[in-house]
Order: sequence, then structure tokens, then C-alpha cells
Amino acid sequence: MNKKKIVLVCGPTGIGKTGFAIDLALRVNGEIIGADSMQIYRYMDVGTAKPDHGERSMVFHHLVDVVDPDEDFDAARFTSLADSAIDQLLQKGRAAIVAGGTGFYFQALVHGLFRTAKANPAVVRAFEREAAGGVDLHARLLTVDPESAAKIHPNDLFRIIRALEVAVTHGTPISQLRQAHGFKGERYRTLKFGLYMDRENLYQRIEKRVDMMLDQGLIQEVKALVHRGYGLGLKSMQSIGYRHVGQYLQCETGFEEMVAQLKRDTRRYAKRQLTWFKRDKDMIWLMPHEIERAFSLTADFLKK
Repeated sequence: MNKKKIVLVCGPTGIGKTGFAIDLALRVNGEIIGADSMQIYRYMDVGTAKPDHGERSMVFHHLVDVVDPDEDFDAARFTSLADSAIDQLLQKGRAAIVAGGTGFYFQALVHGLFRTAKANPAVVRAFEREAAGGVDLHARLLTVDPESAAKIHPNDLFRIIRALEVAVTHGTPISQLRQAHGFKGERYRTLKFGLYMDRENLYQRIEKRVDMMLDQGLIQEVKALVHRGYGLGLKSMQSIGYRHVGQYLQCETGFEEMVAQLKRDTRRYAKRQLTWFKRDKDMIWLMPHEIERAFSLTADFLKK
């Protein structure tokens, strides 16, 4: 059976994936499927650099504004919704362009999800008690499974405990289990574009974008979310930008310190994204302005 074709546009935050994907979609009669773990949330627009109304009127964007900030959303649900959107587009004769920066979403869509047995609740509760008692579980994970620890934020207690629980229950780090499971072929035929630029230029773009987000009302957006009843402790509100502004609103940091930390953490996130995507040997790396080459390669790919 011939596999369905999709085009992927990947890269770090702030590099210009949205504009690149829109230009490409316009040229190949396509629509965009977002692969961003934050743009799926309603009401979170400024801090996620969500495509604006003008951009979304040019090309339809799927998987944007899918759930409220207090709803659960994971890679399994993303894959299910993306599969449906791809089917709809291909039935209409339109190209499916999956664009974003959440590497795990791309992996789940293309390679399928790794699933372990249901978590052992007793082990989970034991780790939760340790965390409540002040034990640094992220530091423990660094010793047990450094590969997973490098990909999990120290504040993401849910994923830290899950990784530790797998290591204890299975006797094998979850990173090794995923490696044994994954990359055994692709669910789709793919053309993968990774966007890159000189690191200093990227970091300058990131810092300017942080300033722009603040000018566009990021602080007011976080206040509005809290007013709607979305607490600062929610998983969505603990993401980059929202966490930083939340700490500022709670007087845990001053304004200048908040801005500096937000820029630093965004730069670090971009570096982690590039590290993730560089693992893929099939990635075609392009500068954001190389849209003509992307169009030529995509046209050939879709014709074959």
C-alpha cells in the first residue's frame, strides 16, 4: 500500500517557521497542520506566537485553538487529530504541511507512539511523596536516565515521575525503551525541512521577539487567563513565557529579572529543539529565505 505523503517544516522557536510554511502552502495548494504543543490552547496567543488572523486567512491552520488551557492534551491526541486532518486534505487534493517546533509531536506522527504498560500507582505515589518532602527528583533522574532528564524541564514533575517510575518498574530507562521501539519505519512518506540560521542571529531574533511579545500584551494575556479561572499552576501555564510572567505577577521576580530569564530560557529551548531535529538524518536543512528550493523539492516530491 502506498503511504500518504506529508511535508514537515521543523525548527527552533523564533526562526520563522510560520511564514515559511505559509509561503510553501500557497505555492503547492496546501494547508498547514500545527505541530506546536502550546498553540493548541485557546486564549494563549501572544506567548505562543500563534499565527494571527491575517496569516490564518491566507492559509488554513489545523490544530490551532483546539483545547482550553486546563484540558489534557498529549501526543496521542495530537496524532489522532493530525491523522484526520491529513486524510481530509488529501481527499480534497491538497498538500498537508505539518509545521511546528514540538519534536515529540513529529516523532509520534511519523513513527508512532511508544507505549509502556500502565503506570504503577504505588511507585508513582512514593515519588510524589518524596517530591512533596523536598527531594530533587530531577537530580535523581539525571543519575538514572540522563538522556530523559536532559529533555524534561526540572519543573515538569509529571514527566519526571513517569520516567523514574518506568526505570524502577521495568529496570530499564524509558529513553532506552523508546529507542528500542522507535524509528522502525515511518507511517507516512515524508519530506522534511529543518530551518536554521547562525546561532547569534537566531538568539537576536529570539530576544527581539520576547520584547515584542511584552509590547503586544503578554503580561495582560496572563492576567486575563487567571481572570478566566486558569491557575498559574496548570501545565499550560508553566510553559515558557507564562511561567515567567506568573512569577513576576506573584512578585517572585522583578520585571527586568523576568525579562532576562525569559530570554535565557527561550534561547536554551531553541538549542534543545535544534539538538532534537539534528538527530534526523533525513532532514533537509534550509535557511528561512530558501523558499524557492523548498518549493522545487516539494513539487518534485508530490509529483512522484
